[in-house]
Amino acid sequence: MKAVEVKDLTFSYDQERNAVENVSFSVKQGKYCTIIGHNGSGKSTVAKLIAGLIEKKSGTILLDGIELNEENLRELRNRIGIVFQNPDNQFIGSTVRDDIAFGLENHCVPQEEMDAIIEEFAEKVHMTKYLNHEPTRLSGGQKQRVAIAGVMAMHPSIIIFDEATSMLDPQGKDKIKKLINELHEDRGLTIISITHDIEEVVSSDYVIAMDHGHVALTGTPEELFSKPEELRKIHLELPFAMQLQEQLRKQGVKLEQTITMEGLVEELCRLNLNR
Repeated sequence: MKAVEVKDLTFSYDQERNAVENVSFSVKQGKYCTIIGHNGSGKSTVAKLIAGLIEKKSGTILLDGIELNEENLRELRNRIGIVFQNPDNQFIGSTVRDDIAFGLENHCVPQEEMDAIIEEFAEKVHMTKYLNHEPTRLSGGQKQRVAIAGVMAMHPSIIIFDEATSMLDPQGKDKIKKLINELHEDRGLTIISITHDIEEVVSSDYVIAMDHGHVALTGTPEELFSKPEELRKIHLELPFAMQLQEQLRKQGVKLEQTITMEGLVEELCRLNLNR
């Protein structure tokens, strides 16, 4: 079953050009999909359209097989959670506890049930000891964890991460990417991550590469990275492990293709053992 299906989607912020034009793709339930592209490629616009935050010009958006429209917008929005680039834009409450509670209060969840839900999801993102802290005093990575907890507490079947790691330092990025992988593997959620971090793409099941409002390439990470010249034409690079392999091959080192650093290390160990 397809969790998200987009057909001939078009959207424009002005009358001069379309930010997204005739975009079509689908994401199966429980899969981790990354959407990559240079700035202005349309990837964040697609995320907002799927989440019902902006209205399409034309085309069709289906969530769990149901077409998104004005009549069912509120109902279908409950199936989707979205975590933005800047978590400060999502904070409502004066404490972490209040912020996680916000969505639950809007859905009239009883107080006795709410407290247990808040504790559960604060624990899942390792923020239990910060429940009474002010969100604004947290680090960037901690803020994103609180934003994720608030989204997870609403039990969406789909979570969209819109450049959720772009404002974090390398350590913060790694922690949030690890958390995204845990959500996908442990809870079976459908994940759509809008990113320019090519290293994150390696962990996903499926990739959509966009260029100037169009879908340029699609496939598994292995399929996408097997087309380095096509990627470079749309201003995207290979993961570091593959760039390193290219340099080693130029030095005459014969390596099997791998897209991860772990795989590259294994290949180098294999070559060393076979000498």
